[in-house]
Amino acid sequence: MALLMVILGLFALVLCICTAFLRGNEMRYRKKGLPPGTMGWPVFGETTEFLKQGPNFMKNQRARYGSFFKSHILGCPTVVSMDPELNRYILMNEAIGLVPGYPQSMQDILGKCNIAAVHGSTHKQMRGALLALVSPTMIREQLLPKIDEFMRTFLSNWDNKVINIQEKTKEMAFLSSLKQIASAESSSVAQEFMPEFFKLVLGTLSLLIDLPGTNYRRGFQARKNILRILGQLIEERRDSEESHTDMLGYLMRKDDSNRYKLSDDEIIDQIITILYSGYETVSTTSMMAVKYLHDHPRVLEELRKEHIAIRERKRPEDPILWNDLKSMRFTRAVIFETSRLATIVNGVLRKTTQEMELNGFVIPKGWRIYVYTREINYDPFLYPDPLAFNPWRWMDKSLESQSYFLIFGGGTRQCLGKELGIAEISTFLHYFVTRYRWEEVGGEKLMKFPRVEAPNGLHIRVSSY
Repeated sequence: MALLMVILGLFALVLCICTAFLRGNEMRYRKKGLPPGTMGWPVFGETTEFLKQGPNFMKNQRARYGSFFKSHILGCPTVVSMDPELNRYILMNEAIGLVPGYPQSMQDILGKCNIAAVHGSTHKQMRGALLALVSPTMIREQLLPKIDEFMRTFLSNWDNKVINIQEKTKEMAFLSSLKQIASAESSSVAQEFMPEFFKLVLGTLSLLIDLPGTNYRRGFQARKNILRILGQLIEERRDSEESHTDMLGYLMRKDDSNRYKLSDDEIIDQIITILYSGYETVSTTSMMAVKYLHDHPRVLEELRKEHIAIRERKRPEDPILWNDLKSMRFTRAVIFETSRLATIVNGVLRKTTQEMELNGFVIPKGWRIYVYTREINYDPFLYPDPLAFNPWRWMDKSLESQSYFLIFGGGTRQCLGKELGIAEISTFLHYFVTRYRWEEVGGEKLMKFPRVEAPNGLHIRVSSY
């Protein structure tokens, strides 16, 4: 009996301490003028609930506090905006006191010169350098031939095999980008580079715990190894004095053809940015397109018809050309619908550089603003029957130009590689659907938050078409 009383007493004491911590943390952030909301535990905030419940956490908070509320997630006091018009205003007005607000782990691992971490004149310089690499002219004349050559080889010999399409699309996205960056050396450095890159990706969205075995430590060490690999590659190219027509070759030029002359450190961070920014969107969109096409035979039939028509105009060895890419209207629609329905990107983060007012509330300096765009993708007023996979809705080109179209970001931070990513996915789908048919095996579970992934892989049995 005495033991039971002690246990009950300890339980009551722990409960009182927890309540005091929660109440104390709420009082700390009860400044006049702040948006409504809850802040959770000291230090950890509501990160656990956010990561576990994902979209449901956001819906519950919106039901209680409206579409503009405060929380404490990912290690920082944060205001969440779920209002489409306000989101667009935030994305279009970086100069009003907002800068990129990505987690410290991402900034540490991607580097201080990556385009997501800089702002002002530095951002303008980095953006200009990257835009030159992914311009329509560059895609048409330099990148598309490399993408076609890579996809044609990568998608050979899949007949009569069971493959993990999640792993294959990850490899595809990384290796395709690496070929565009360093064509001549891509094969020789890929084996060492790829595992380090995958560790880097995991580290960018990890808790900031610098201890052995943590994703952050692994990711930061992977960055060091990648710096060594790329630094050595730059030195070898400089010593050889050969001319290269790839992204690295362009970035290293010192003549007038390159308006944006960068240091070696800046070049390396831009290469990491190019690899990182395209990797997850291209790989995940490709995987989910394969999944949705399998589940919707009518869409697959329409897509295959478009690509077979292109192949019938060509000899077997002829590559995909710029005009072919521009004619893939339904393919583009499939890519947009896949991105919308799967919600590959849930939102973007901004950080206040000064105390400011938004939506009638005061946002303190140093707080993050999470522009949460996920719910826009399922708004029935914007997308009728929003849970249906219906690429035909995108055949109306005006949908792509609407102000609420934020699948690829918005404002000055809109995804620079949007058209390059579409070219890669379109070419992948071209060779996949014209060469193969497939069926799922295993029925693996898909997770859609915080990343879209199949924890146990997504396996398909492939046969020739």
